[in-house]
Amino acid sequence: MFVCSVKSNTLKLAAIIVLAVVAAAVLIILLPSNDRVAAGSLFKGSDTVNYDKIKTEDDRINFLSQFGWDTKEGCVEEVEVKIPADFDRVMNSYNDLQKAQGLDLSEYKGKSAMRYTYEIANYPDYDGTVYANIIVYKNRVIGGDICSSDTQGFIQGFELPSESQ
Repeated sequence: MFVCSVKSNTLKLAAIIVLAVVAAAVLIILLPSNDRVAAGSLFKGSDTVNYDKIKTEDDRINFLSQFGWDTKEGCVEEVEVKIPADFDRVMNSYNDLQKAQGLDLSEYKGKSAMRYTYEIANYPDYDGTVYANIIVYKNRVIGGDICSSDTQGFIQGFELPSESQ
């Protein structure tokens, strides 16, 4: 004959462990995941920005329009660029801009990518020339910026600034 006795403290501990596991599972299922960014979409509120399947000029223009940008005519420049294997101070600063918008060029060190440049037609409260640069690697946007061509210009991420900025 085999007799097993269980104290109430053991039952409480088992119940606490089971509840903790269930709570952790619920949090994993319900909380947003960074894997969604890696899979090709960045979630901003209820909007989804697609970074994948960027094959044609229409795809690139549609990518920019997801942020509210209108472009003038076609691509101004299309050039192959090599992401440096070692980042200097300037490249680290540029990559910080990329990281702020959910991208990271350090994953592509030493790789060649295409940079497409478009002239922006609707930058708010600015009369100078503004360009959008999109860096594409294997049909996926891996980086880019919106910048002015002025010597005292600016550079920013893809997000359209509000009229008051």
